[in-house]
Amino acid sequence: MDALDVARWQFGVTTVYHFLFVPLTIGLSVLVAILQTMWHRTGDEKYLKLTKFYGKLFLINFAMGVVTGIVQEFQFGMNWSDYSRFVGDIFGAPLAIEALVAFFLESTFIGLWIFGWDRLPRRLHLASIWAAAIGSNLSAYFILAANSFMQNPVGYRINPDTGRAELTDFVAVLTNKVAMITFPHTIAGAFLVAGSLLVAVAMWHLVRNRDSADTPAYRFAATFGSWVTLVSAAAVAITGDIQGKIMTQVQPMKMAAAEGLYTTESPASFSVLTIGSLDGSRELFALKIPHLLSWLGTGDPDGTVQGINDLQAQYAAQYGAGSYTPIIPVTYWSFRFMIGFGMAAAAIALLVLWSQRKGRTPTSRWLLRAGLVMPLLPLAANSFGWIFTEMGRQPWIVFGEMLTRDGVSRSVSLTEVLTSFTAFTLIYATLAVVEVKLLLRYAKAGVPDLTPDPDIDDTHDDAERPLAFAY
Repeated sequence: MDALDVARWQFGVTTVYHFLFVPLTIGLSVLVAILQTMWHRTGDEKYLKLTKFYGKLFLINFAMGVVTGIVQEFQFGMNWSDYSRFVGDIFGAPLAIEALVAFFLESTFIGLWIFGWDRLPRRLHLASIWAAAIGSNLSAYFILAANSFMQNPVGYRINPDTGRAELTDFVAVLTNKVAMITFPHTIAGAFLVAGSLLVAVAMWHLVRNRDSADTPAYRFAATFGSWVTLVSAAAVAITGDIQGKIMTQVQPMKMAAAEGLYTTESPASFSVLTIGSLDGSRELFALKIPHLLSWLGTGDPDGTVQGINDLQAQYAAQYGAGSYTPIIPVTYWSFRFMIGFGMAAAAIALLVLWSQRKGRTPTSRWLLRAGLVMPLLPLAANSFGWIFTEMGRQPWIVFGEMLTRDGVSRSVSLTEVLTSFTAFTLIYATLAVVEVKLLLRYAKAGVPDLTPDPDIDDTHDDAERPLAFAY
């Protein structure tokens, strides 16, 4: 073990941990805005209750996402200074815009939304949550544009004097074909998570409190969340199919590693399950779908998919001696877990809709258990998707330009990296307990009672009332 290994583990842990909060923030911000819009247009109190209820869960998750995201960015300077020095001119531009425009848009209007209940005009207050939701999605776009440069470098040149990558076309970076498809794919995955959370919480209350006065609100949340989940699952599949074809163009090794395909094949089959040697080079048993990998990679069921051995020889000739093959078991299984967990969430959403047909109220304890697990499935799918994306790019930190081993900070020792890794992991474990307890506490509390408190005096002038935290 050396500093490079621990630095990679630290960045991997913090990235995956941070991304547990990101999709829920992105998706739930829009769904809460939709719920408030429905209340604004109809005046139906159930939509207001759901807005405040899920809005509270959104705020808890947003706060945790901000805390973990800040730590992640610090690592570029701490553990990956050589990478930052090489690509900072390009990587820093979209990240700076994300912080100065998208994040400030999001955080400012979230503040107005929190403190603006009964203070701002209803239309302006509604506009605040929509502005915050737009900011969340813009943040995702600029961050994905930066990451897509690592997958498919465009709009740059290498300065021969400094050895650094310099930005030549910012529009090309923002319109990178990898970013253009990764963004809708990621957003669809975020709505898959948010829709699943709506279903899980609503199902818990429906099954446990079937005769509650708030049953109509929970029934709507379960139905709405199920449809969001199903539509998002379809969007994930469509955008993922396009993304796979683009990935095959710009990173053919990643597609080959996703299947553990060592020899070039035409047509190529997709294995649902393979039993063999750990690196996938020797197959004992495989359950395969003929022609599917060719379709996923090329759009042609008889298309040619390059194998790992041919690509390794090609890269060794192009970039020099060394291994250019990622860790095959990681890419193989993360690719399948990503697909499998997402499909499982969609299946549960279908069961929830079926259980509510013709006005029925769900009573099955088995369905309740499945509903409670439901949010964890797309969260796992999102996490495995990013593990596949980043691990499948290895050994490159910027594909074709910089190896991961060359991006680590040379002045940081193994002890220093190990100390920070241990400290952050312990802190994150503590924060995870806090997050789960807060979410469970407020989710179990149910939708709020909107009956006015008779002890509150609203007779004095509104301008003299202090700002109050709405939650």
